[in-house]
Amino acid sequence: MDKRILGGSLEVSAIGLGCMGMSTAFPPLPEKEQMVSLIRKAVDRGVTLFDTAQVYGPFTNEELVGEALKPVRDQVVIATKFGFDLEGAIGPGALDSRPDTIRRSVEESLKRLRTDWIDLLYQHRVDPNVPTEEVAGAVKELTEAGKVRHFGLSEAGVQTIRRAHAVHPVTALQSEYSLWWREPEDAILPTLEELGIGFVPFSPLGKGFLTGTIGRSTEFASGDFRNTVPRFTDQEAREANLAFVELLARIANEKGATPALIALSWLLAQKPWIVPIPGTTKLHRLEQNLAAADIELTAEDLGEIEDAQIEARGARYAEAAQRMIDR
Repeated sequence: MDKRILGGSLEVSAIGLGCMGMSTAFPPLPEKEQMVSLIRKAVDRGVTLFDTAQVYGPFTNEELVGEALKPVRDQVVIATKFGFDLEGAIGPGALDSRPDTIRRSVEESLKRLRTDWIDLLYQHRVDPNVPTEEVAGAVKELTEAGKVRHFGLSEAGVQTIRRAHAVHPVTALQSEYSLWWREPEDAILPTLEELGIGFVPFSPLGKGFLTGTIGRSTEFASGDFRNTVPRFTDQEAREANLAFVELLARIANEKGATPALIALSWLLAQKPWIVPIPGTTKLHRLEQNLAAADIELTAEDLGEIEDAQIEARGARYAEAAQRMIDR
């Protein structure tokens, strides 16, 4: 698979693998052994960027990723995240990016990941109670100690990105970005380009919606994260958003592809420093997603998508989750 560069120095596969759904959010959850096998098959197929976080599980996803990648540790890039209170010191679901918490939680992540270093360490959500400079300073200390190699932010706004980058270089920003959530284009992408920071979009397939497998009447299992997302729970919004799938399906039919492949190819075509991390628990979906790196959308294809001017309906998060977004 082709490689891309994040932040001017971190080389990764053009498409990574988001591992969250292997341990949480999208039941029924698969057996751990199956996911260890899937991650290793992703490595065999050229994937080098694997994304996890302390809060996924919590903790169990880091353990899964660590076990799966230990035999090939020198060949891959592991990204994980800190920033939630997972010890009950502040309160359930609260943010905690105090420097002491960062240092302690990174030591625990290293043990779960079975490694001596974290390739890319993100602040999962911006903590309004801790100055960004203190967060960046703590990560800088960890970098100087050899425990972290690159610093990232997740769902951060422009001012936070600039403040953090002034203290310690930010290699990548992670945020939602896809055909049905294009808000990063307004200010985030221009800022990243100016500062030389890479972009790692999560939910590049709209939490499954852009694959064309979710219809008007699709119901999700109890405990599925999408049961809290207005874009799925609001029937009028879901109905309106099917226009995205219809557009992607039309282009996909012309290329003998799938809507998911076109959605991922569209992301790859936006900037050479964008690396999406679609998640899956199925080998055939993994192989389909990776095939997007081999599809080239023509200027006419991209123009057709832009000319459609479809705007997504419905909020992308429930109100409580939205309040944690730094913009």
